[in-house]
Amino acid sequence: MQKILIPTDFSDNAWNAINYAMQLFRNKRCTFYLLNTYTPVIPSSRFMAKMIDGVSIVDAVRNASEQGLNKTVDRIKSKYGNTNHSFETISSFNLLVEEVKDIVDAFEINLVITGTKGASGIDEVFMGSNSVRIIKNTKRCPVLAIPQYFDFITPSEIAFATDFNRFYTMSELRPLLDLAKMFQATIRIVHVQYGIKALSELQQFNLNMLRRYLSDTEHYVHTVSELNSVSKTLEIFSQELDIHLLALLNYQHSYMEKMTREPIVKRTAFHTQIPLLVIPELGMNGVSKQQTRKKQTVSK
Repeated sequence: MQKILIPTDFSDNAWNAINYAMQLFRNKRCTFYLLNTYTPVIPSSRFMAKMIDGVSIVDAVRNASEQGLNKTVDRIKSKYGNTNHSFETISSFNLLVEEVKDIVDAFEINLVITGTKGASGIDEVFMGSNSVRIIKNTKRCPVLAIPQYFDFITPSEIAFATDFNRFYTMSELRPLLDLAKMFQATIRIVHVQYGIKALSELQQFNLNMLRRYLSDTEHYVHTVSELNSVSKTLEIFSQELDIHLLALLNYQHSYMEKMTREPIVKRTAFHTQIPLLVIPELGMNGVSKQQTRKKQTVSK
């Protein structure tokens, strides 16, 4: 039974993410936790009304949140009527990112699915500030970010972007492998390279281990030259190979970190045109003794 958390603010953007989730897991038994957070501004002046038709502002906002969630569940059941799916609603007076972290821990969530907004003003150009904060702060499960106007496509072509500088554990790769197995998808390992140079011994070792993990999955390795920025390079690669989903591991110096730190002028063209699966690292406890020995050998 998959446990999937979907934050919603009842916008079209959030509904699009819900639609994607329902179709992606249409053949899987899942419990979906629909979350809405609210932080009403409480007037501090005694001259400002703290009641609306005899109901406190806090109660009014909470009621609106709970009603919105119930209507969303009714809408989902009316459209899909999938007996594989069950729903729980969570209305919380809290900050979104903090509540997501708490729920992931409390309910042992397997995946967070969130809608992403395009660039607007001085907000995060990459995918929207809320989505970026959720990704950066969710350490115990992957986050799947769905673009605002992306219509569901069965992900038969999945790209996994890596520089081979880090060893991946099977546990970290499991979400990627599970999706590939679910849809009999091809995984395209893409390495963004600056200049022309051979892989180091460590990189080659990590590539070989990665291919071993993917031995039961159709996969290919692509090395592409960086074009202006990592984000632009991955965008063009995804367009040219008709990629349906892009997967990244989020760790220090990873492509994910580089893209969120790139100067705005370099990443304005990348608005996550396709779904983005961001997998958190497990930390040093997830690194095998074999890799530790290999690192010691390479460093000599």
